[in-house]
Amino acid sequence: MFETIFYQPVLNLLIFLYNIVPGNDLGVAIVLLTIIIKLALFPLSKKAIESQKGLQEIQPEIEAIKKEHKKDREALGKATLELYKRKKINPFSSCLPLLVQLPFLFAVFKVFRNGFGEGSLDLVYSFIARPEHINTLSLGVFELSAPHNVFLAAAAGIALYFQTKMMMARKPAPKVPVKTDKPGQEDMMAMMNKQMLYVMPVFTVFISYSFPSGLAMYWFLTTLLTIVQQHYLFKNDKVKVKNSDTEMEILPADKEKK
Repeated sequence: MFETIFYQPVLNLLIFLYNIVPGNDLGVAIVLLTIIIKLALFPLSKKAIESQKGLQEIQPEIEAIKKEHKKDREALGKATLELYKRKKINPFSSCLPLLVQLPFLFAVFKVFRNGFGEGSLDLVYSFIARPEHINTLSLGVFELSAPHNVFLAAAAGIALYFQTKMMMARKPAPKVPVKTDKPGQEDMMAMMNKQMLYVMPVFTVFISYSFPSGLAMYWFLTTLLTIVQQHYLFKNDKVKVKNSDTEMEILPADKEKK
């Protein structure tokens, strides 16, 4: 099922793009493939980014609820769910696009793992021209079928670092600092944020370096397009915090100016 739904369509789209790009450059074909997949998943990605923004923006309210119901787990859960409902935020929707993108990432990985030999090209659809040979050297520099490309691996890690930092920068600081009851809990939260900011990019560099460079290029381009998408959404939405009842609402930039 994975081969029919994901791997074969991705392979065929890549071969089609390879056939039509000038000079039959596989790197350019990967760029176009990434853009097409990202556009197809744009509605889900947009929803995920908005959900992540919403969760960050109501974090001070969540901390206040935790403090108020620290001894009553049932009341804590009910109050948290009511807050999500009032703010129209689904905490699980931020994970859905990642789960949807993973099969495409695995499909691209499988394409380069299997290579472009005669066996793999047997899965090319009949209406798509099957090239006799695929040149995996892009721009005369990047050998996309081979691993250990330091430049692309580093680019993928750096892009993920800036994407994560960009999202964390959107977290509003509460006017009154929220103090946690358990000693060291704040340090634990800070440590988790650091892990997201530094550990994941390092892990990305390691994975990108270990696998075929075509996958590293796809990963880098996907993250880069996500940064562009986040910038667009953040630029067109501003957060207005009302002092009464600590209610937050997201308003378009033009309304904010008025």
